[in-house]
Amino acid sequence: MTQKPETTAITAGRGDSRGLGTPVDPSTVWQQEGLDEMRRRATGVRHGGVYGRYSNPTVAAFEDAVAQLEGAESALAFGSGMGAVASLVLAFCGQGSHIVAQNNLYGATMAFLQGPCSRFGIETTFVDASVPGSFEAAVRPGRTMLVIAETPSNPRLAVTDLSELGRISGPFTVVDSTMATPMGQRPLDFGIDFVLHSATKGIGGHNDALIGVIAGERDLVDSVWSYSVMHGSVASPHDAQNALRGIRTLAVRTERQHSSALRIARALAAHPRVTDVSHPFLESHPQHGLARAQMRMGGTLVAVEIAGGTDACRRVMESLRLVRPATSFGGPETLVCHPATAIQVGVSGDDLAATGVTDGLLRLSVGLEDPEDLIADLTSALDRAL
Repeated sequence: MTQKPETTAITAGRGDSRGLGTPVDPSTVWQQEGLDEMRRRATGVRHGGVYGRYSNPTVAAFEDAVAQLEGAESALAFGSGMGAVASLVLAFCGQGSHIVAQNNLYGATMAFLQGPCSRFGIETTFVDASVPGSFEAAVRPGRTMLVIAETPSNPRLAVTDLSELGRISGPFTVVDSTMATPMGQRPLDFGIDFVLHSATKGIGGHNDALIGVIAGERDLVDSVWSYSVMHGSVASPHDAQNALRGIRTLAVRTERQHSSALRIARALAAHPRVTDVSHPFLESHPQHGLARAQMRMGGTLVAVEIAGGTDACRRVMESLRLVRPATSFGGPETLVCHPATAIQVGVSGDDLAATGVTDGLLRLSVGLEDPEDLIADLTSALDRAL
């Protein structure tokens, strides 16, 4: 039966169980019936009931739920979002391989591509995702294994054209959709090969699960699994249960947080101390039309630029009473961070400028508090500090 994503969030990942709560299976190893079963399971793909690094029932339930939400044949969970990134890259790339990636990626992803990947002989070409055709133009036939995008981007909330990415042939295409969640967009519907999430954020939604996930065609996901059992970045069943619990309320949380984020963005855009505000559904966003065309909701984050650089941002953060200083996003509490100091701290010079991060940029992760209370706290802090 065809159903809306809001319904799928409630029905997905239940399997044959009649229990309404997902049980945690803490086992790391399972007893076998004998040698023949041991061999059969040891030589199978994604075989369960053997060893926790290969598969776990609770983690498998979470993977099934994400696959259904993304309209994918399969999904694979990891110990974190960066575990998903590293496993995906190293599953397909080796010495002499080439990657094309947008230049406004999350700082840790960029650091991984520029650091370990470079040392392993994997070359990355960074492109401006706002320039039409830039990804495809940078592809080197026979060498380029992956094309990696993040949309909306962290932290500046730039939007990448999913249809353009989906038309690229040759390398596998990957979209980090963490900031949108499956409620905001489904990259696989545009022809993308892999969608990736740090499910620690909006999918888990309660700041109590450290977990990453990819989804795509079964054969491709199984190829990553074959590498991931050696890489060892596996998801904990306890985190998987928490993330699956988060999926049950993902639709209502995302809708409320998106609505509040857009309301706060419009209020801050009118504040005289603010020089720029970015949210994909804000009319002033340079890719507003593209965002509306490919997203159901614009996300739960707001990028706010204020005059005065790091010192001004410090004063504003110290003046806040309700909004909390923290570097994550997607949870029930509204958080603020200074990207140049925190999430992009390993990126410098021209690379930092390409991400759109300045000393005066603050990133807001809008939670579930009343938006009027949040607006009052933010505007009062701006008035007091600047």
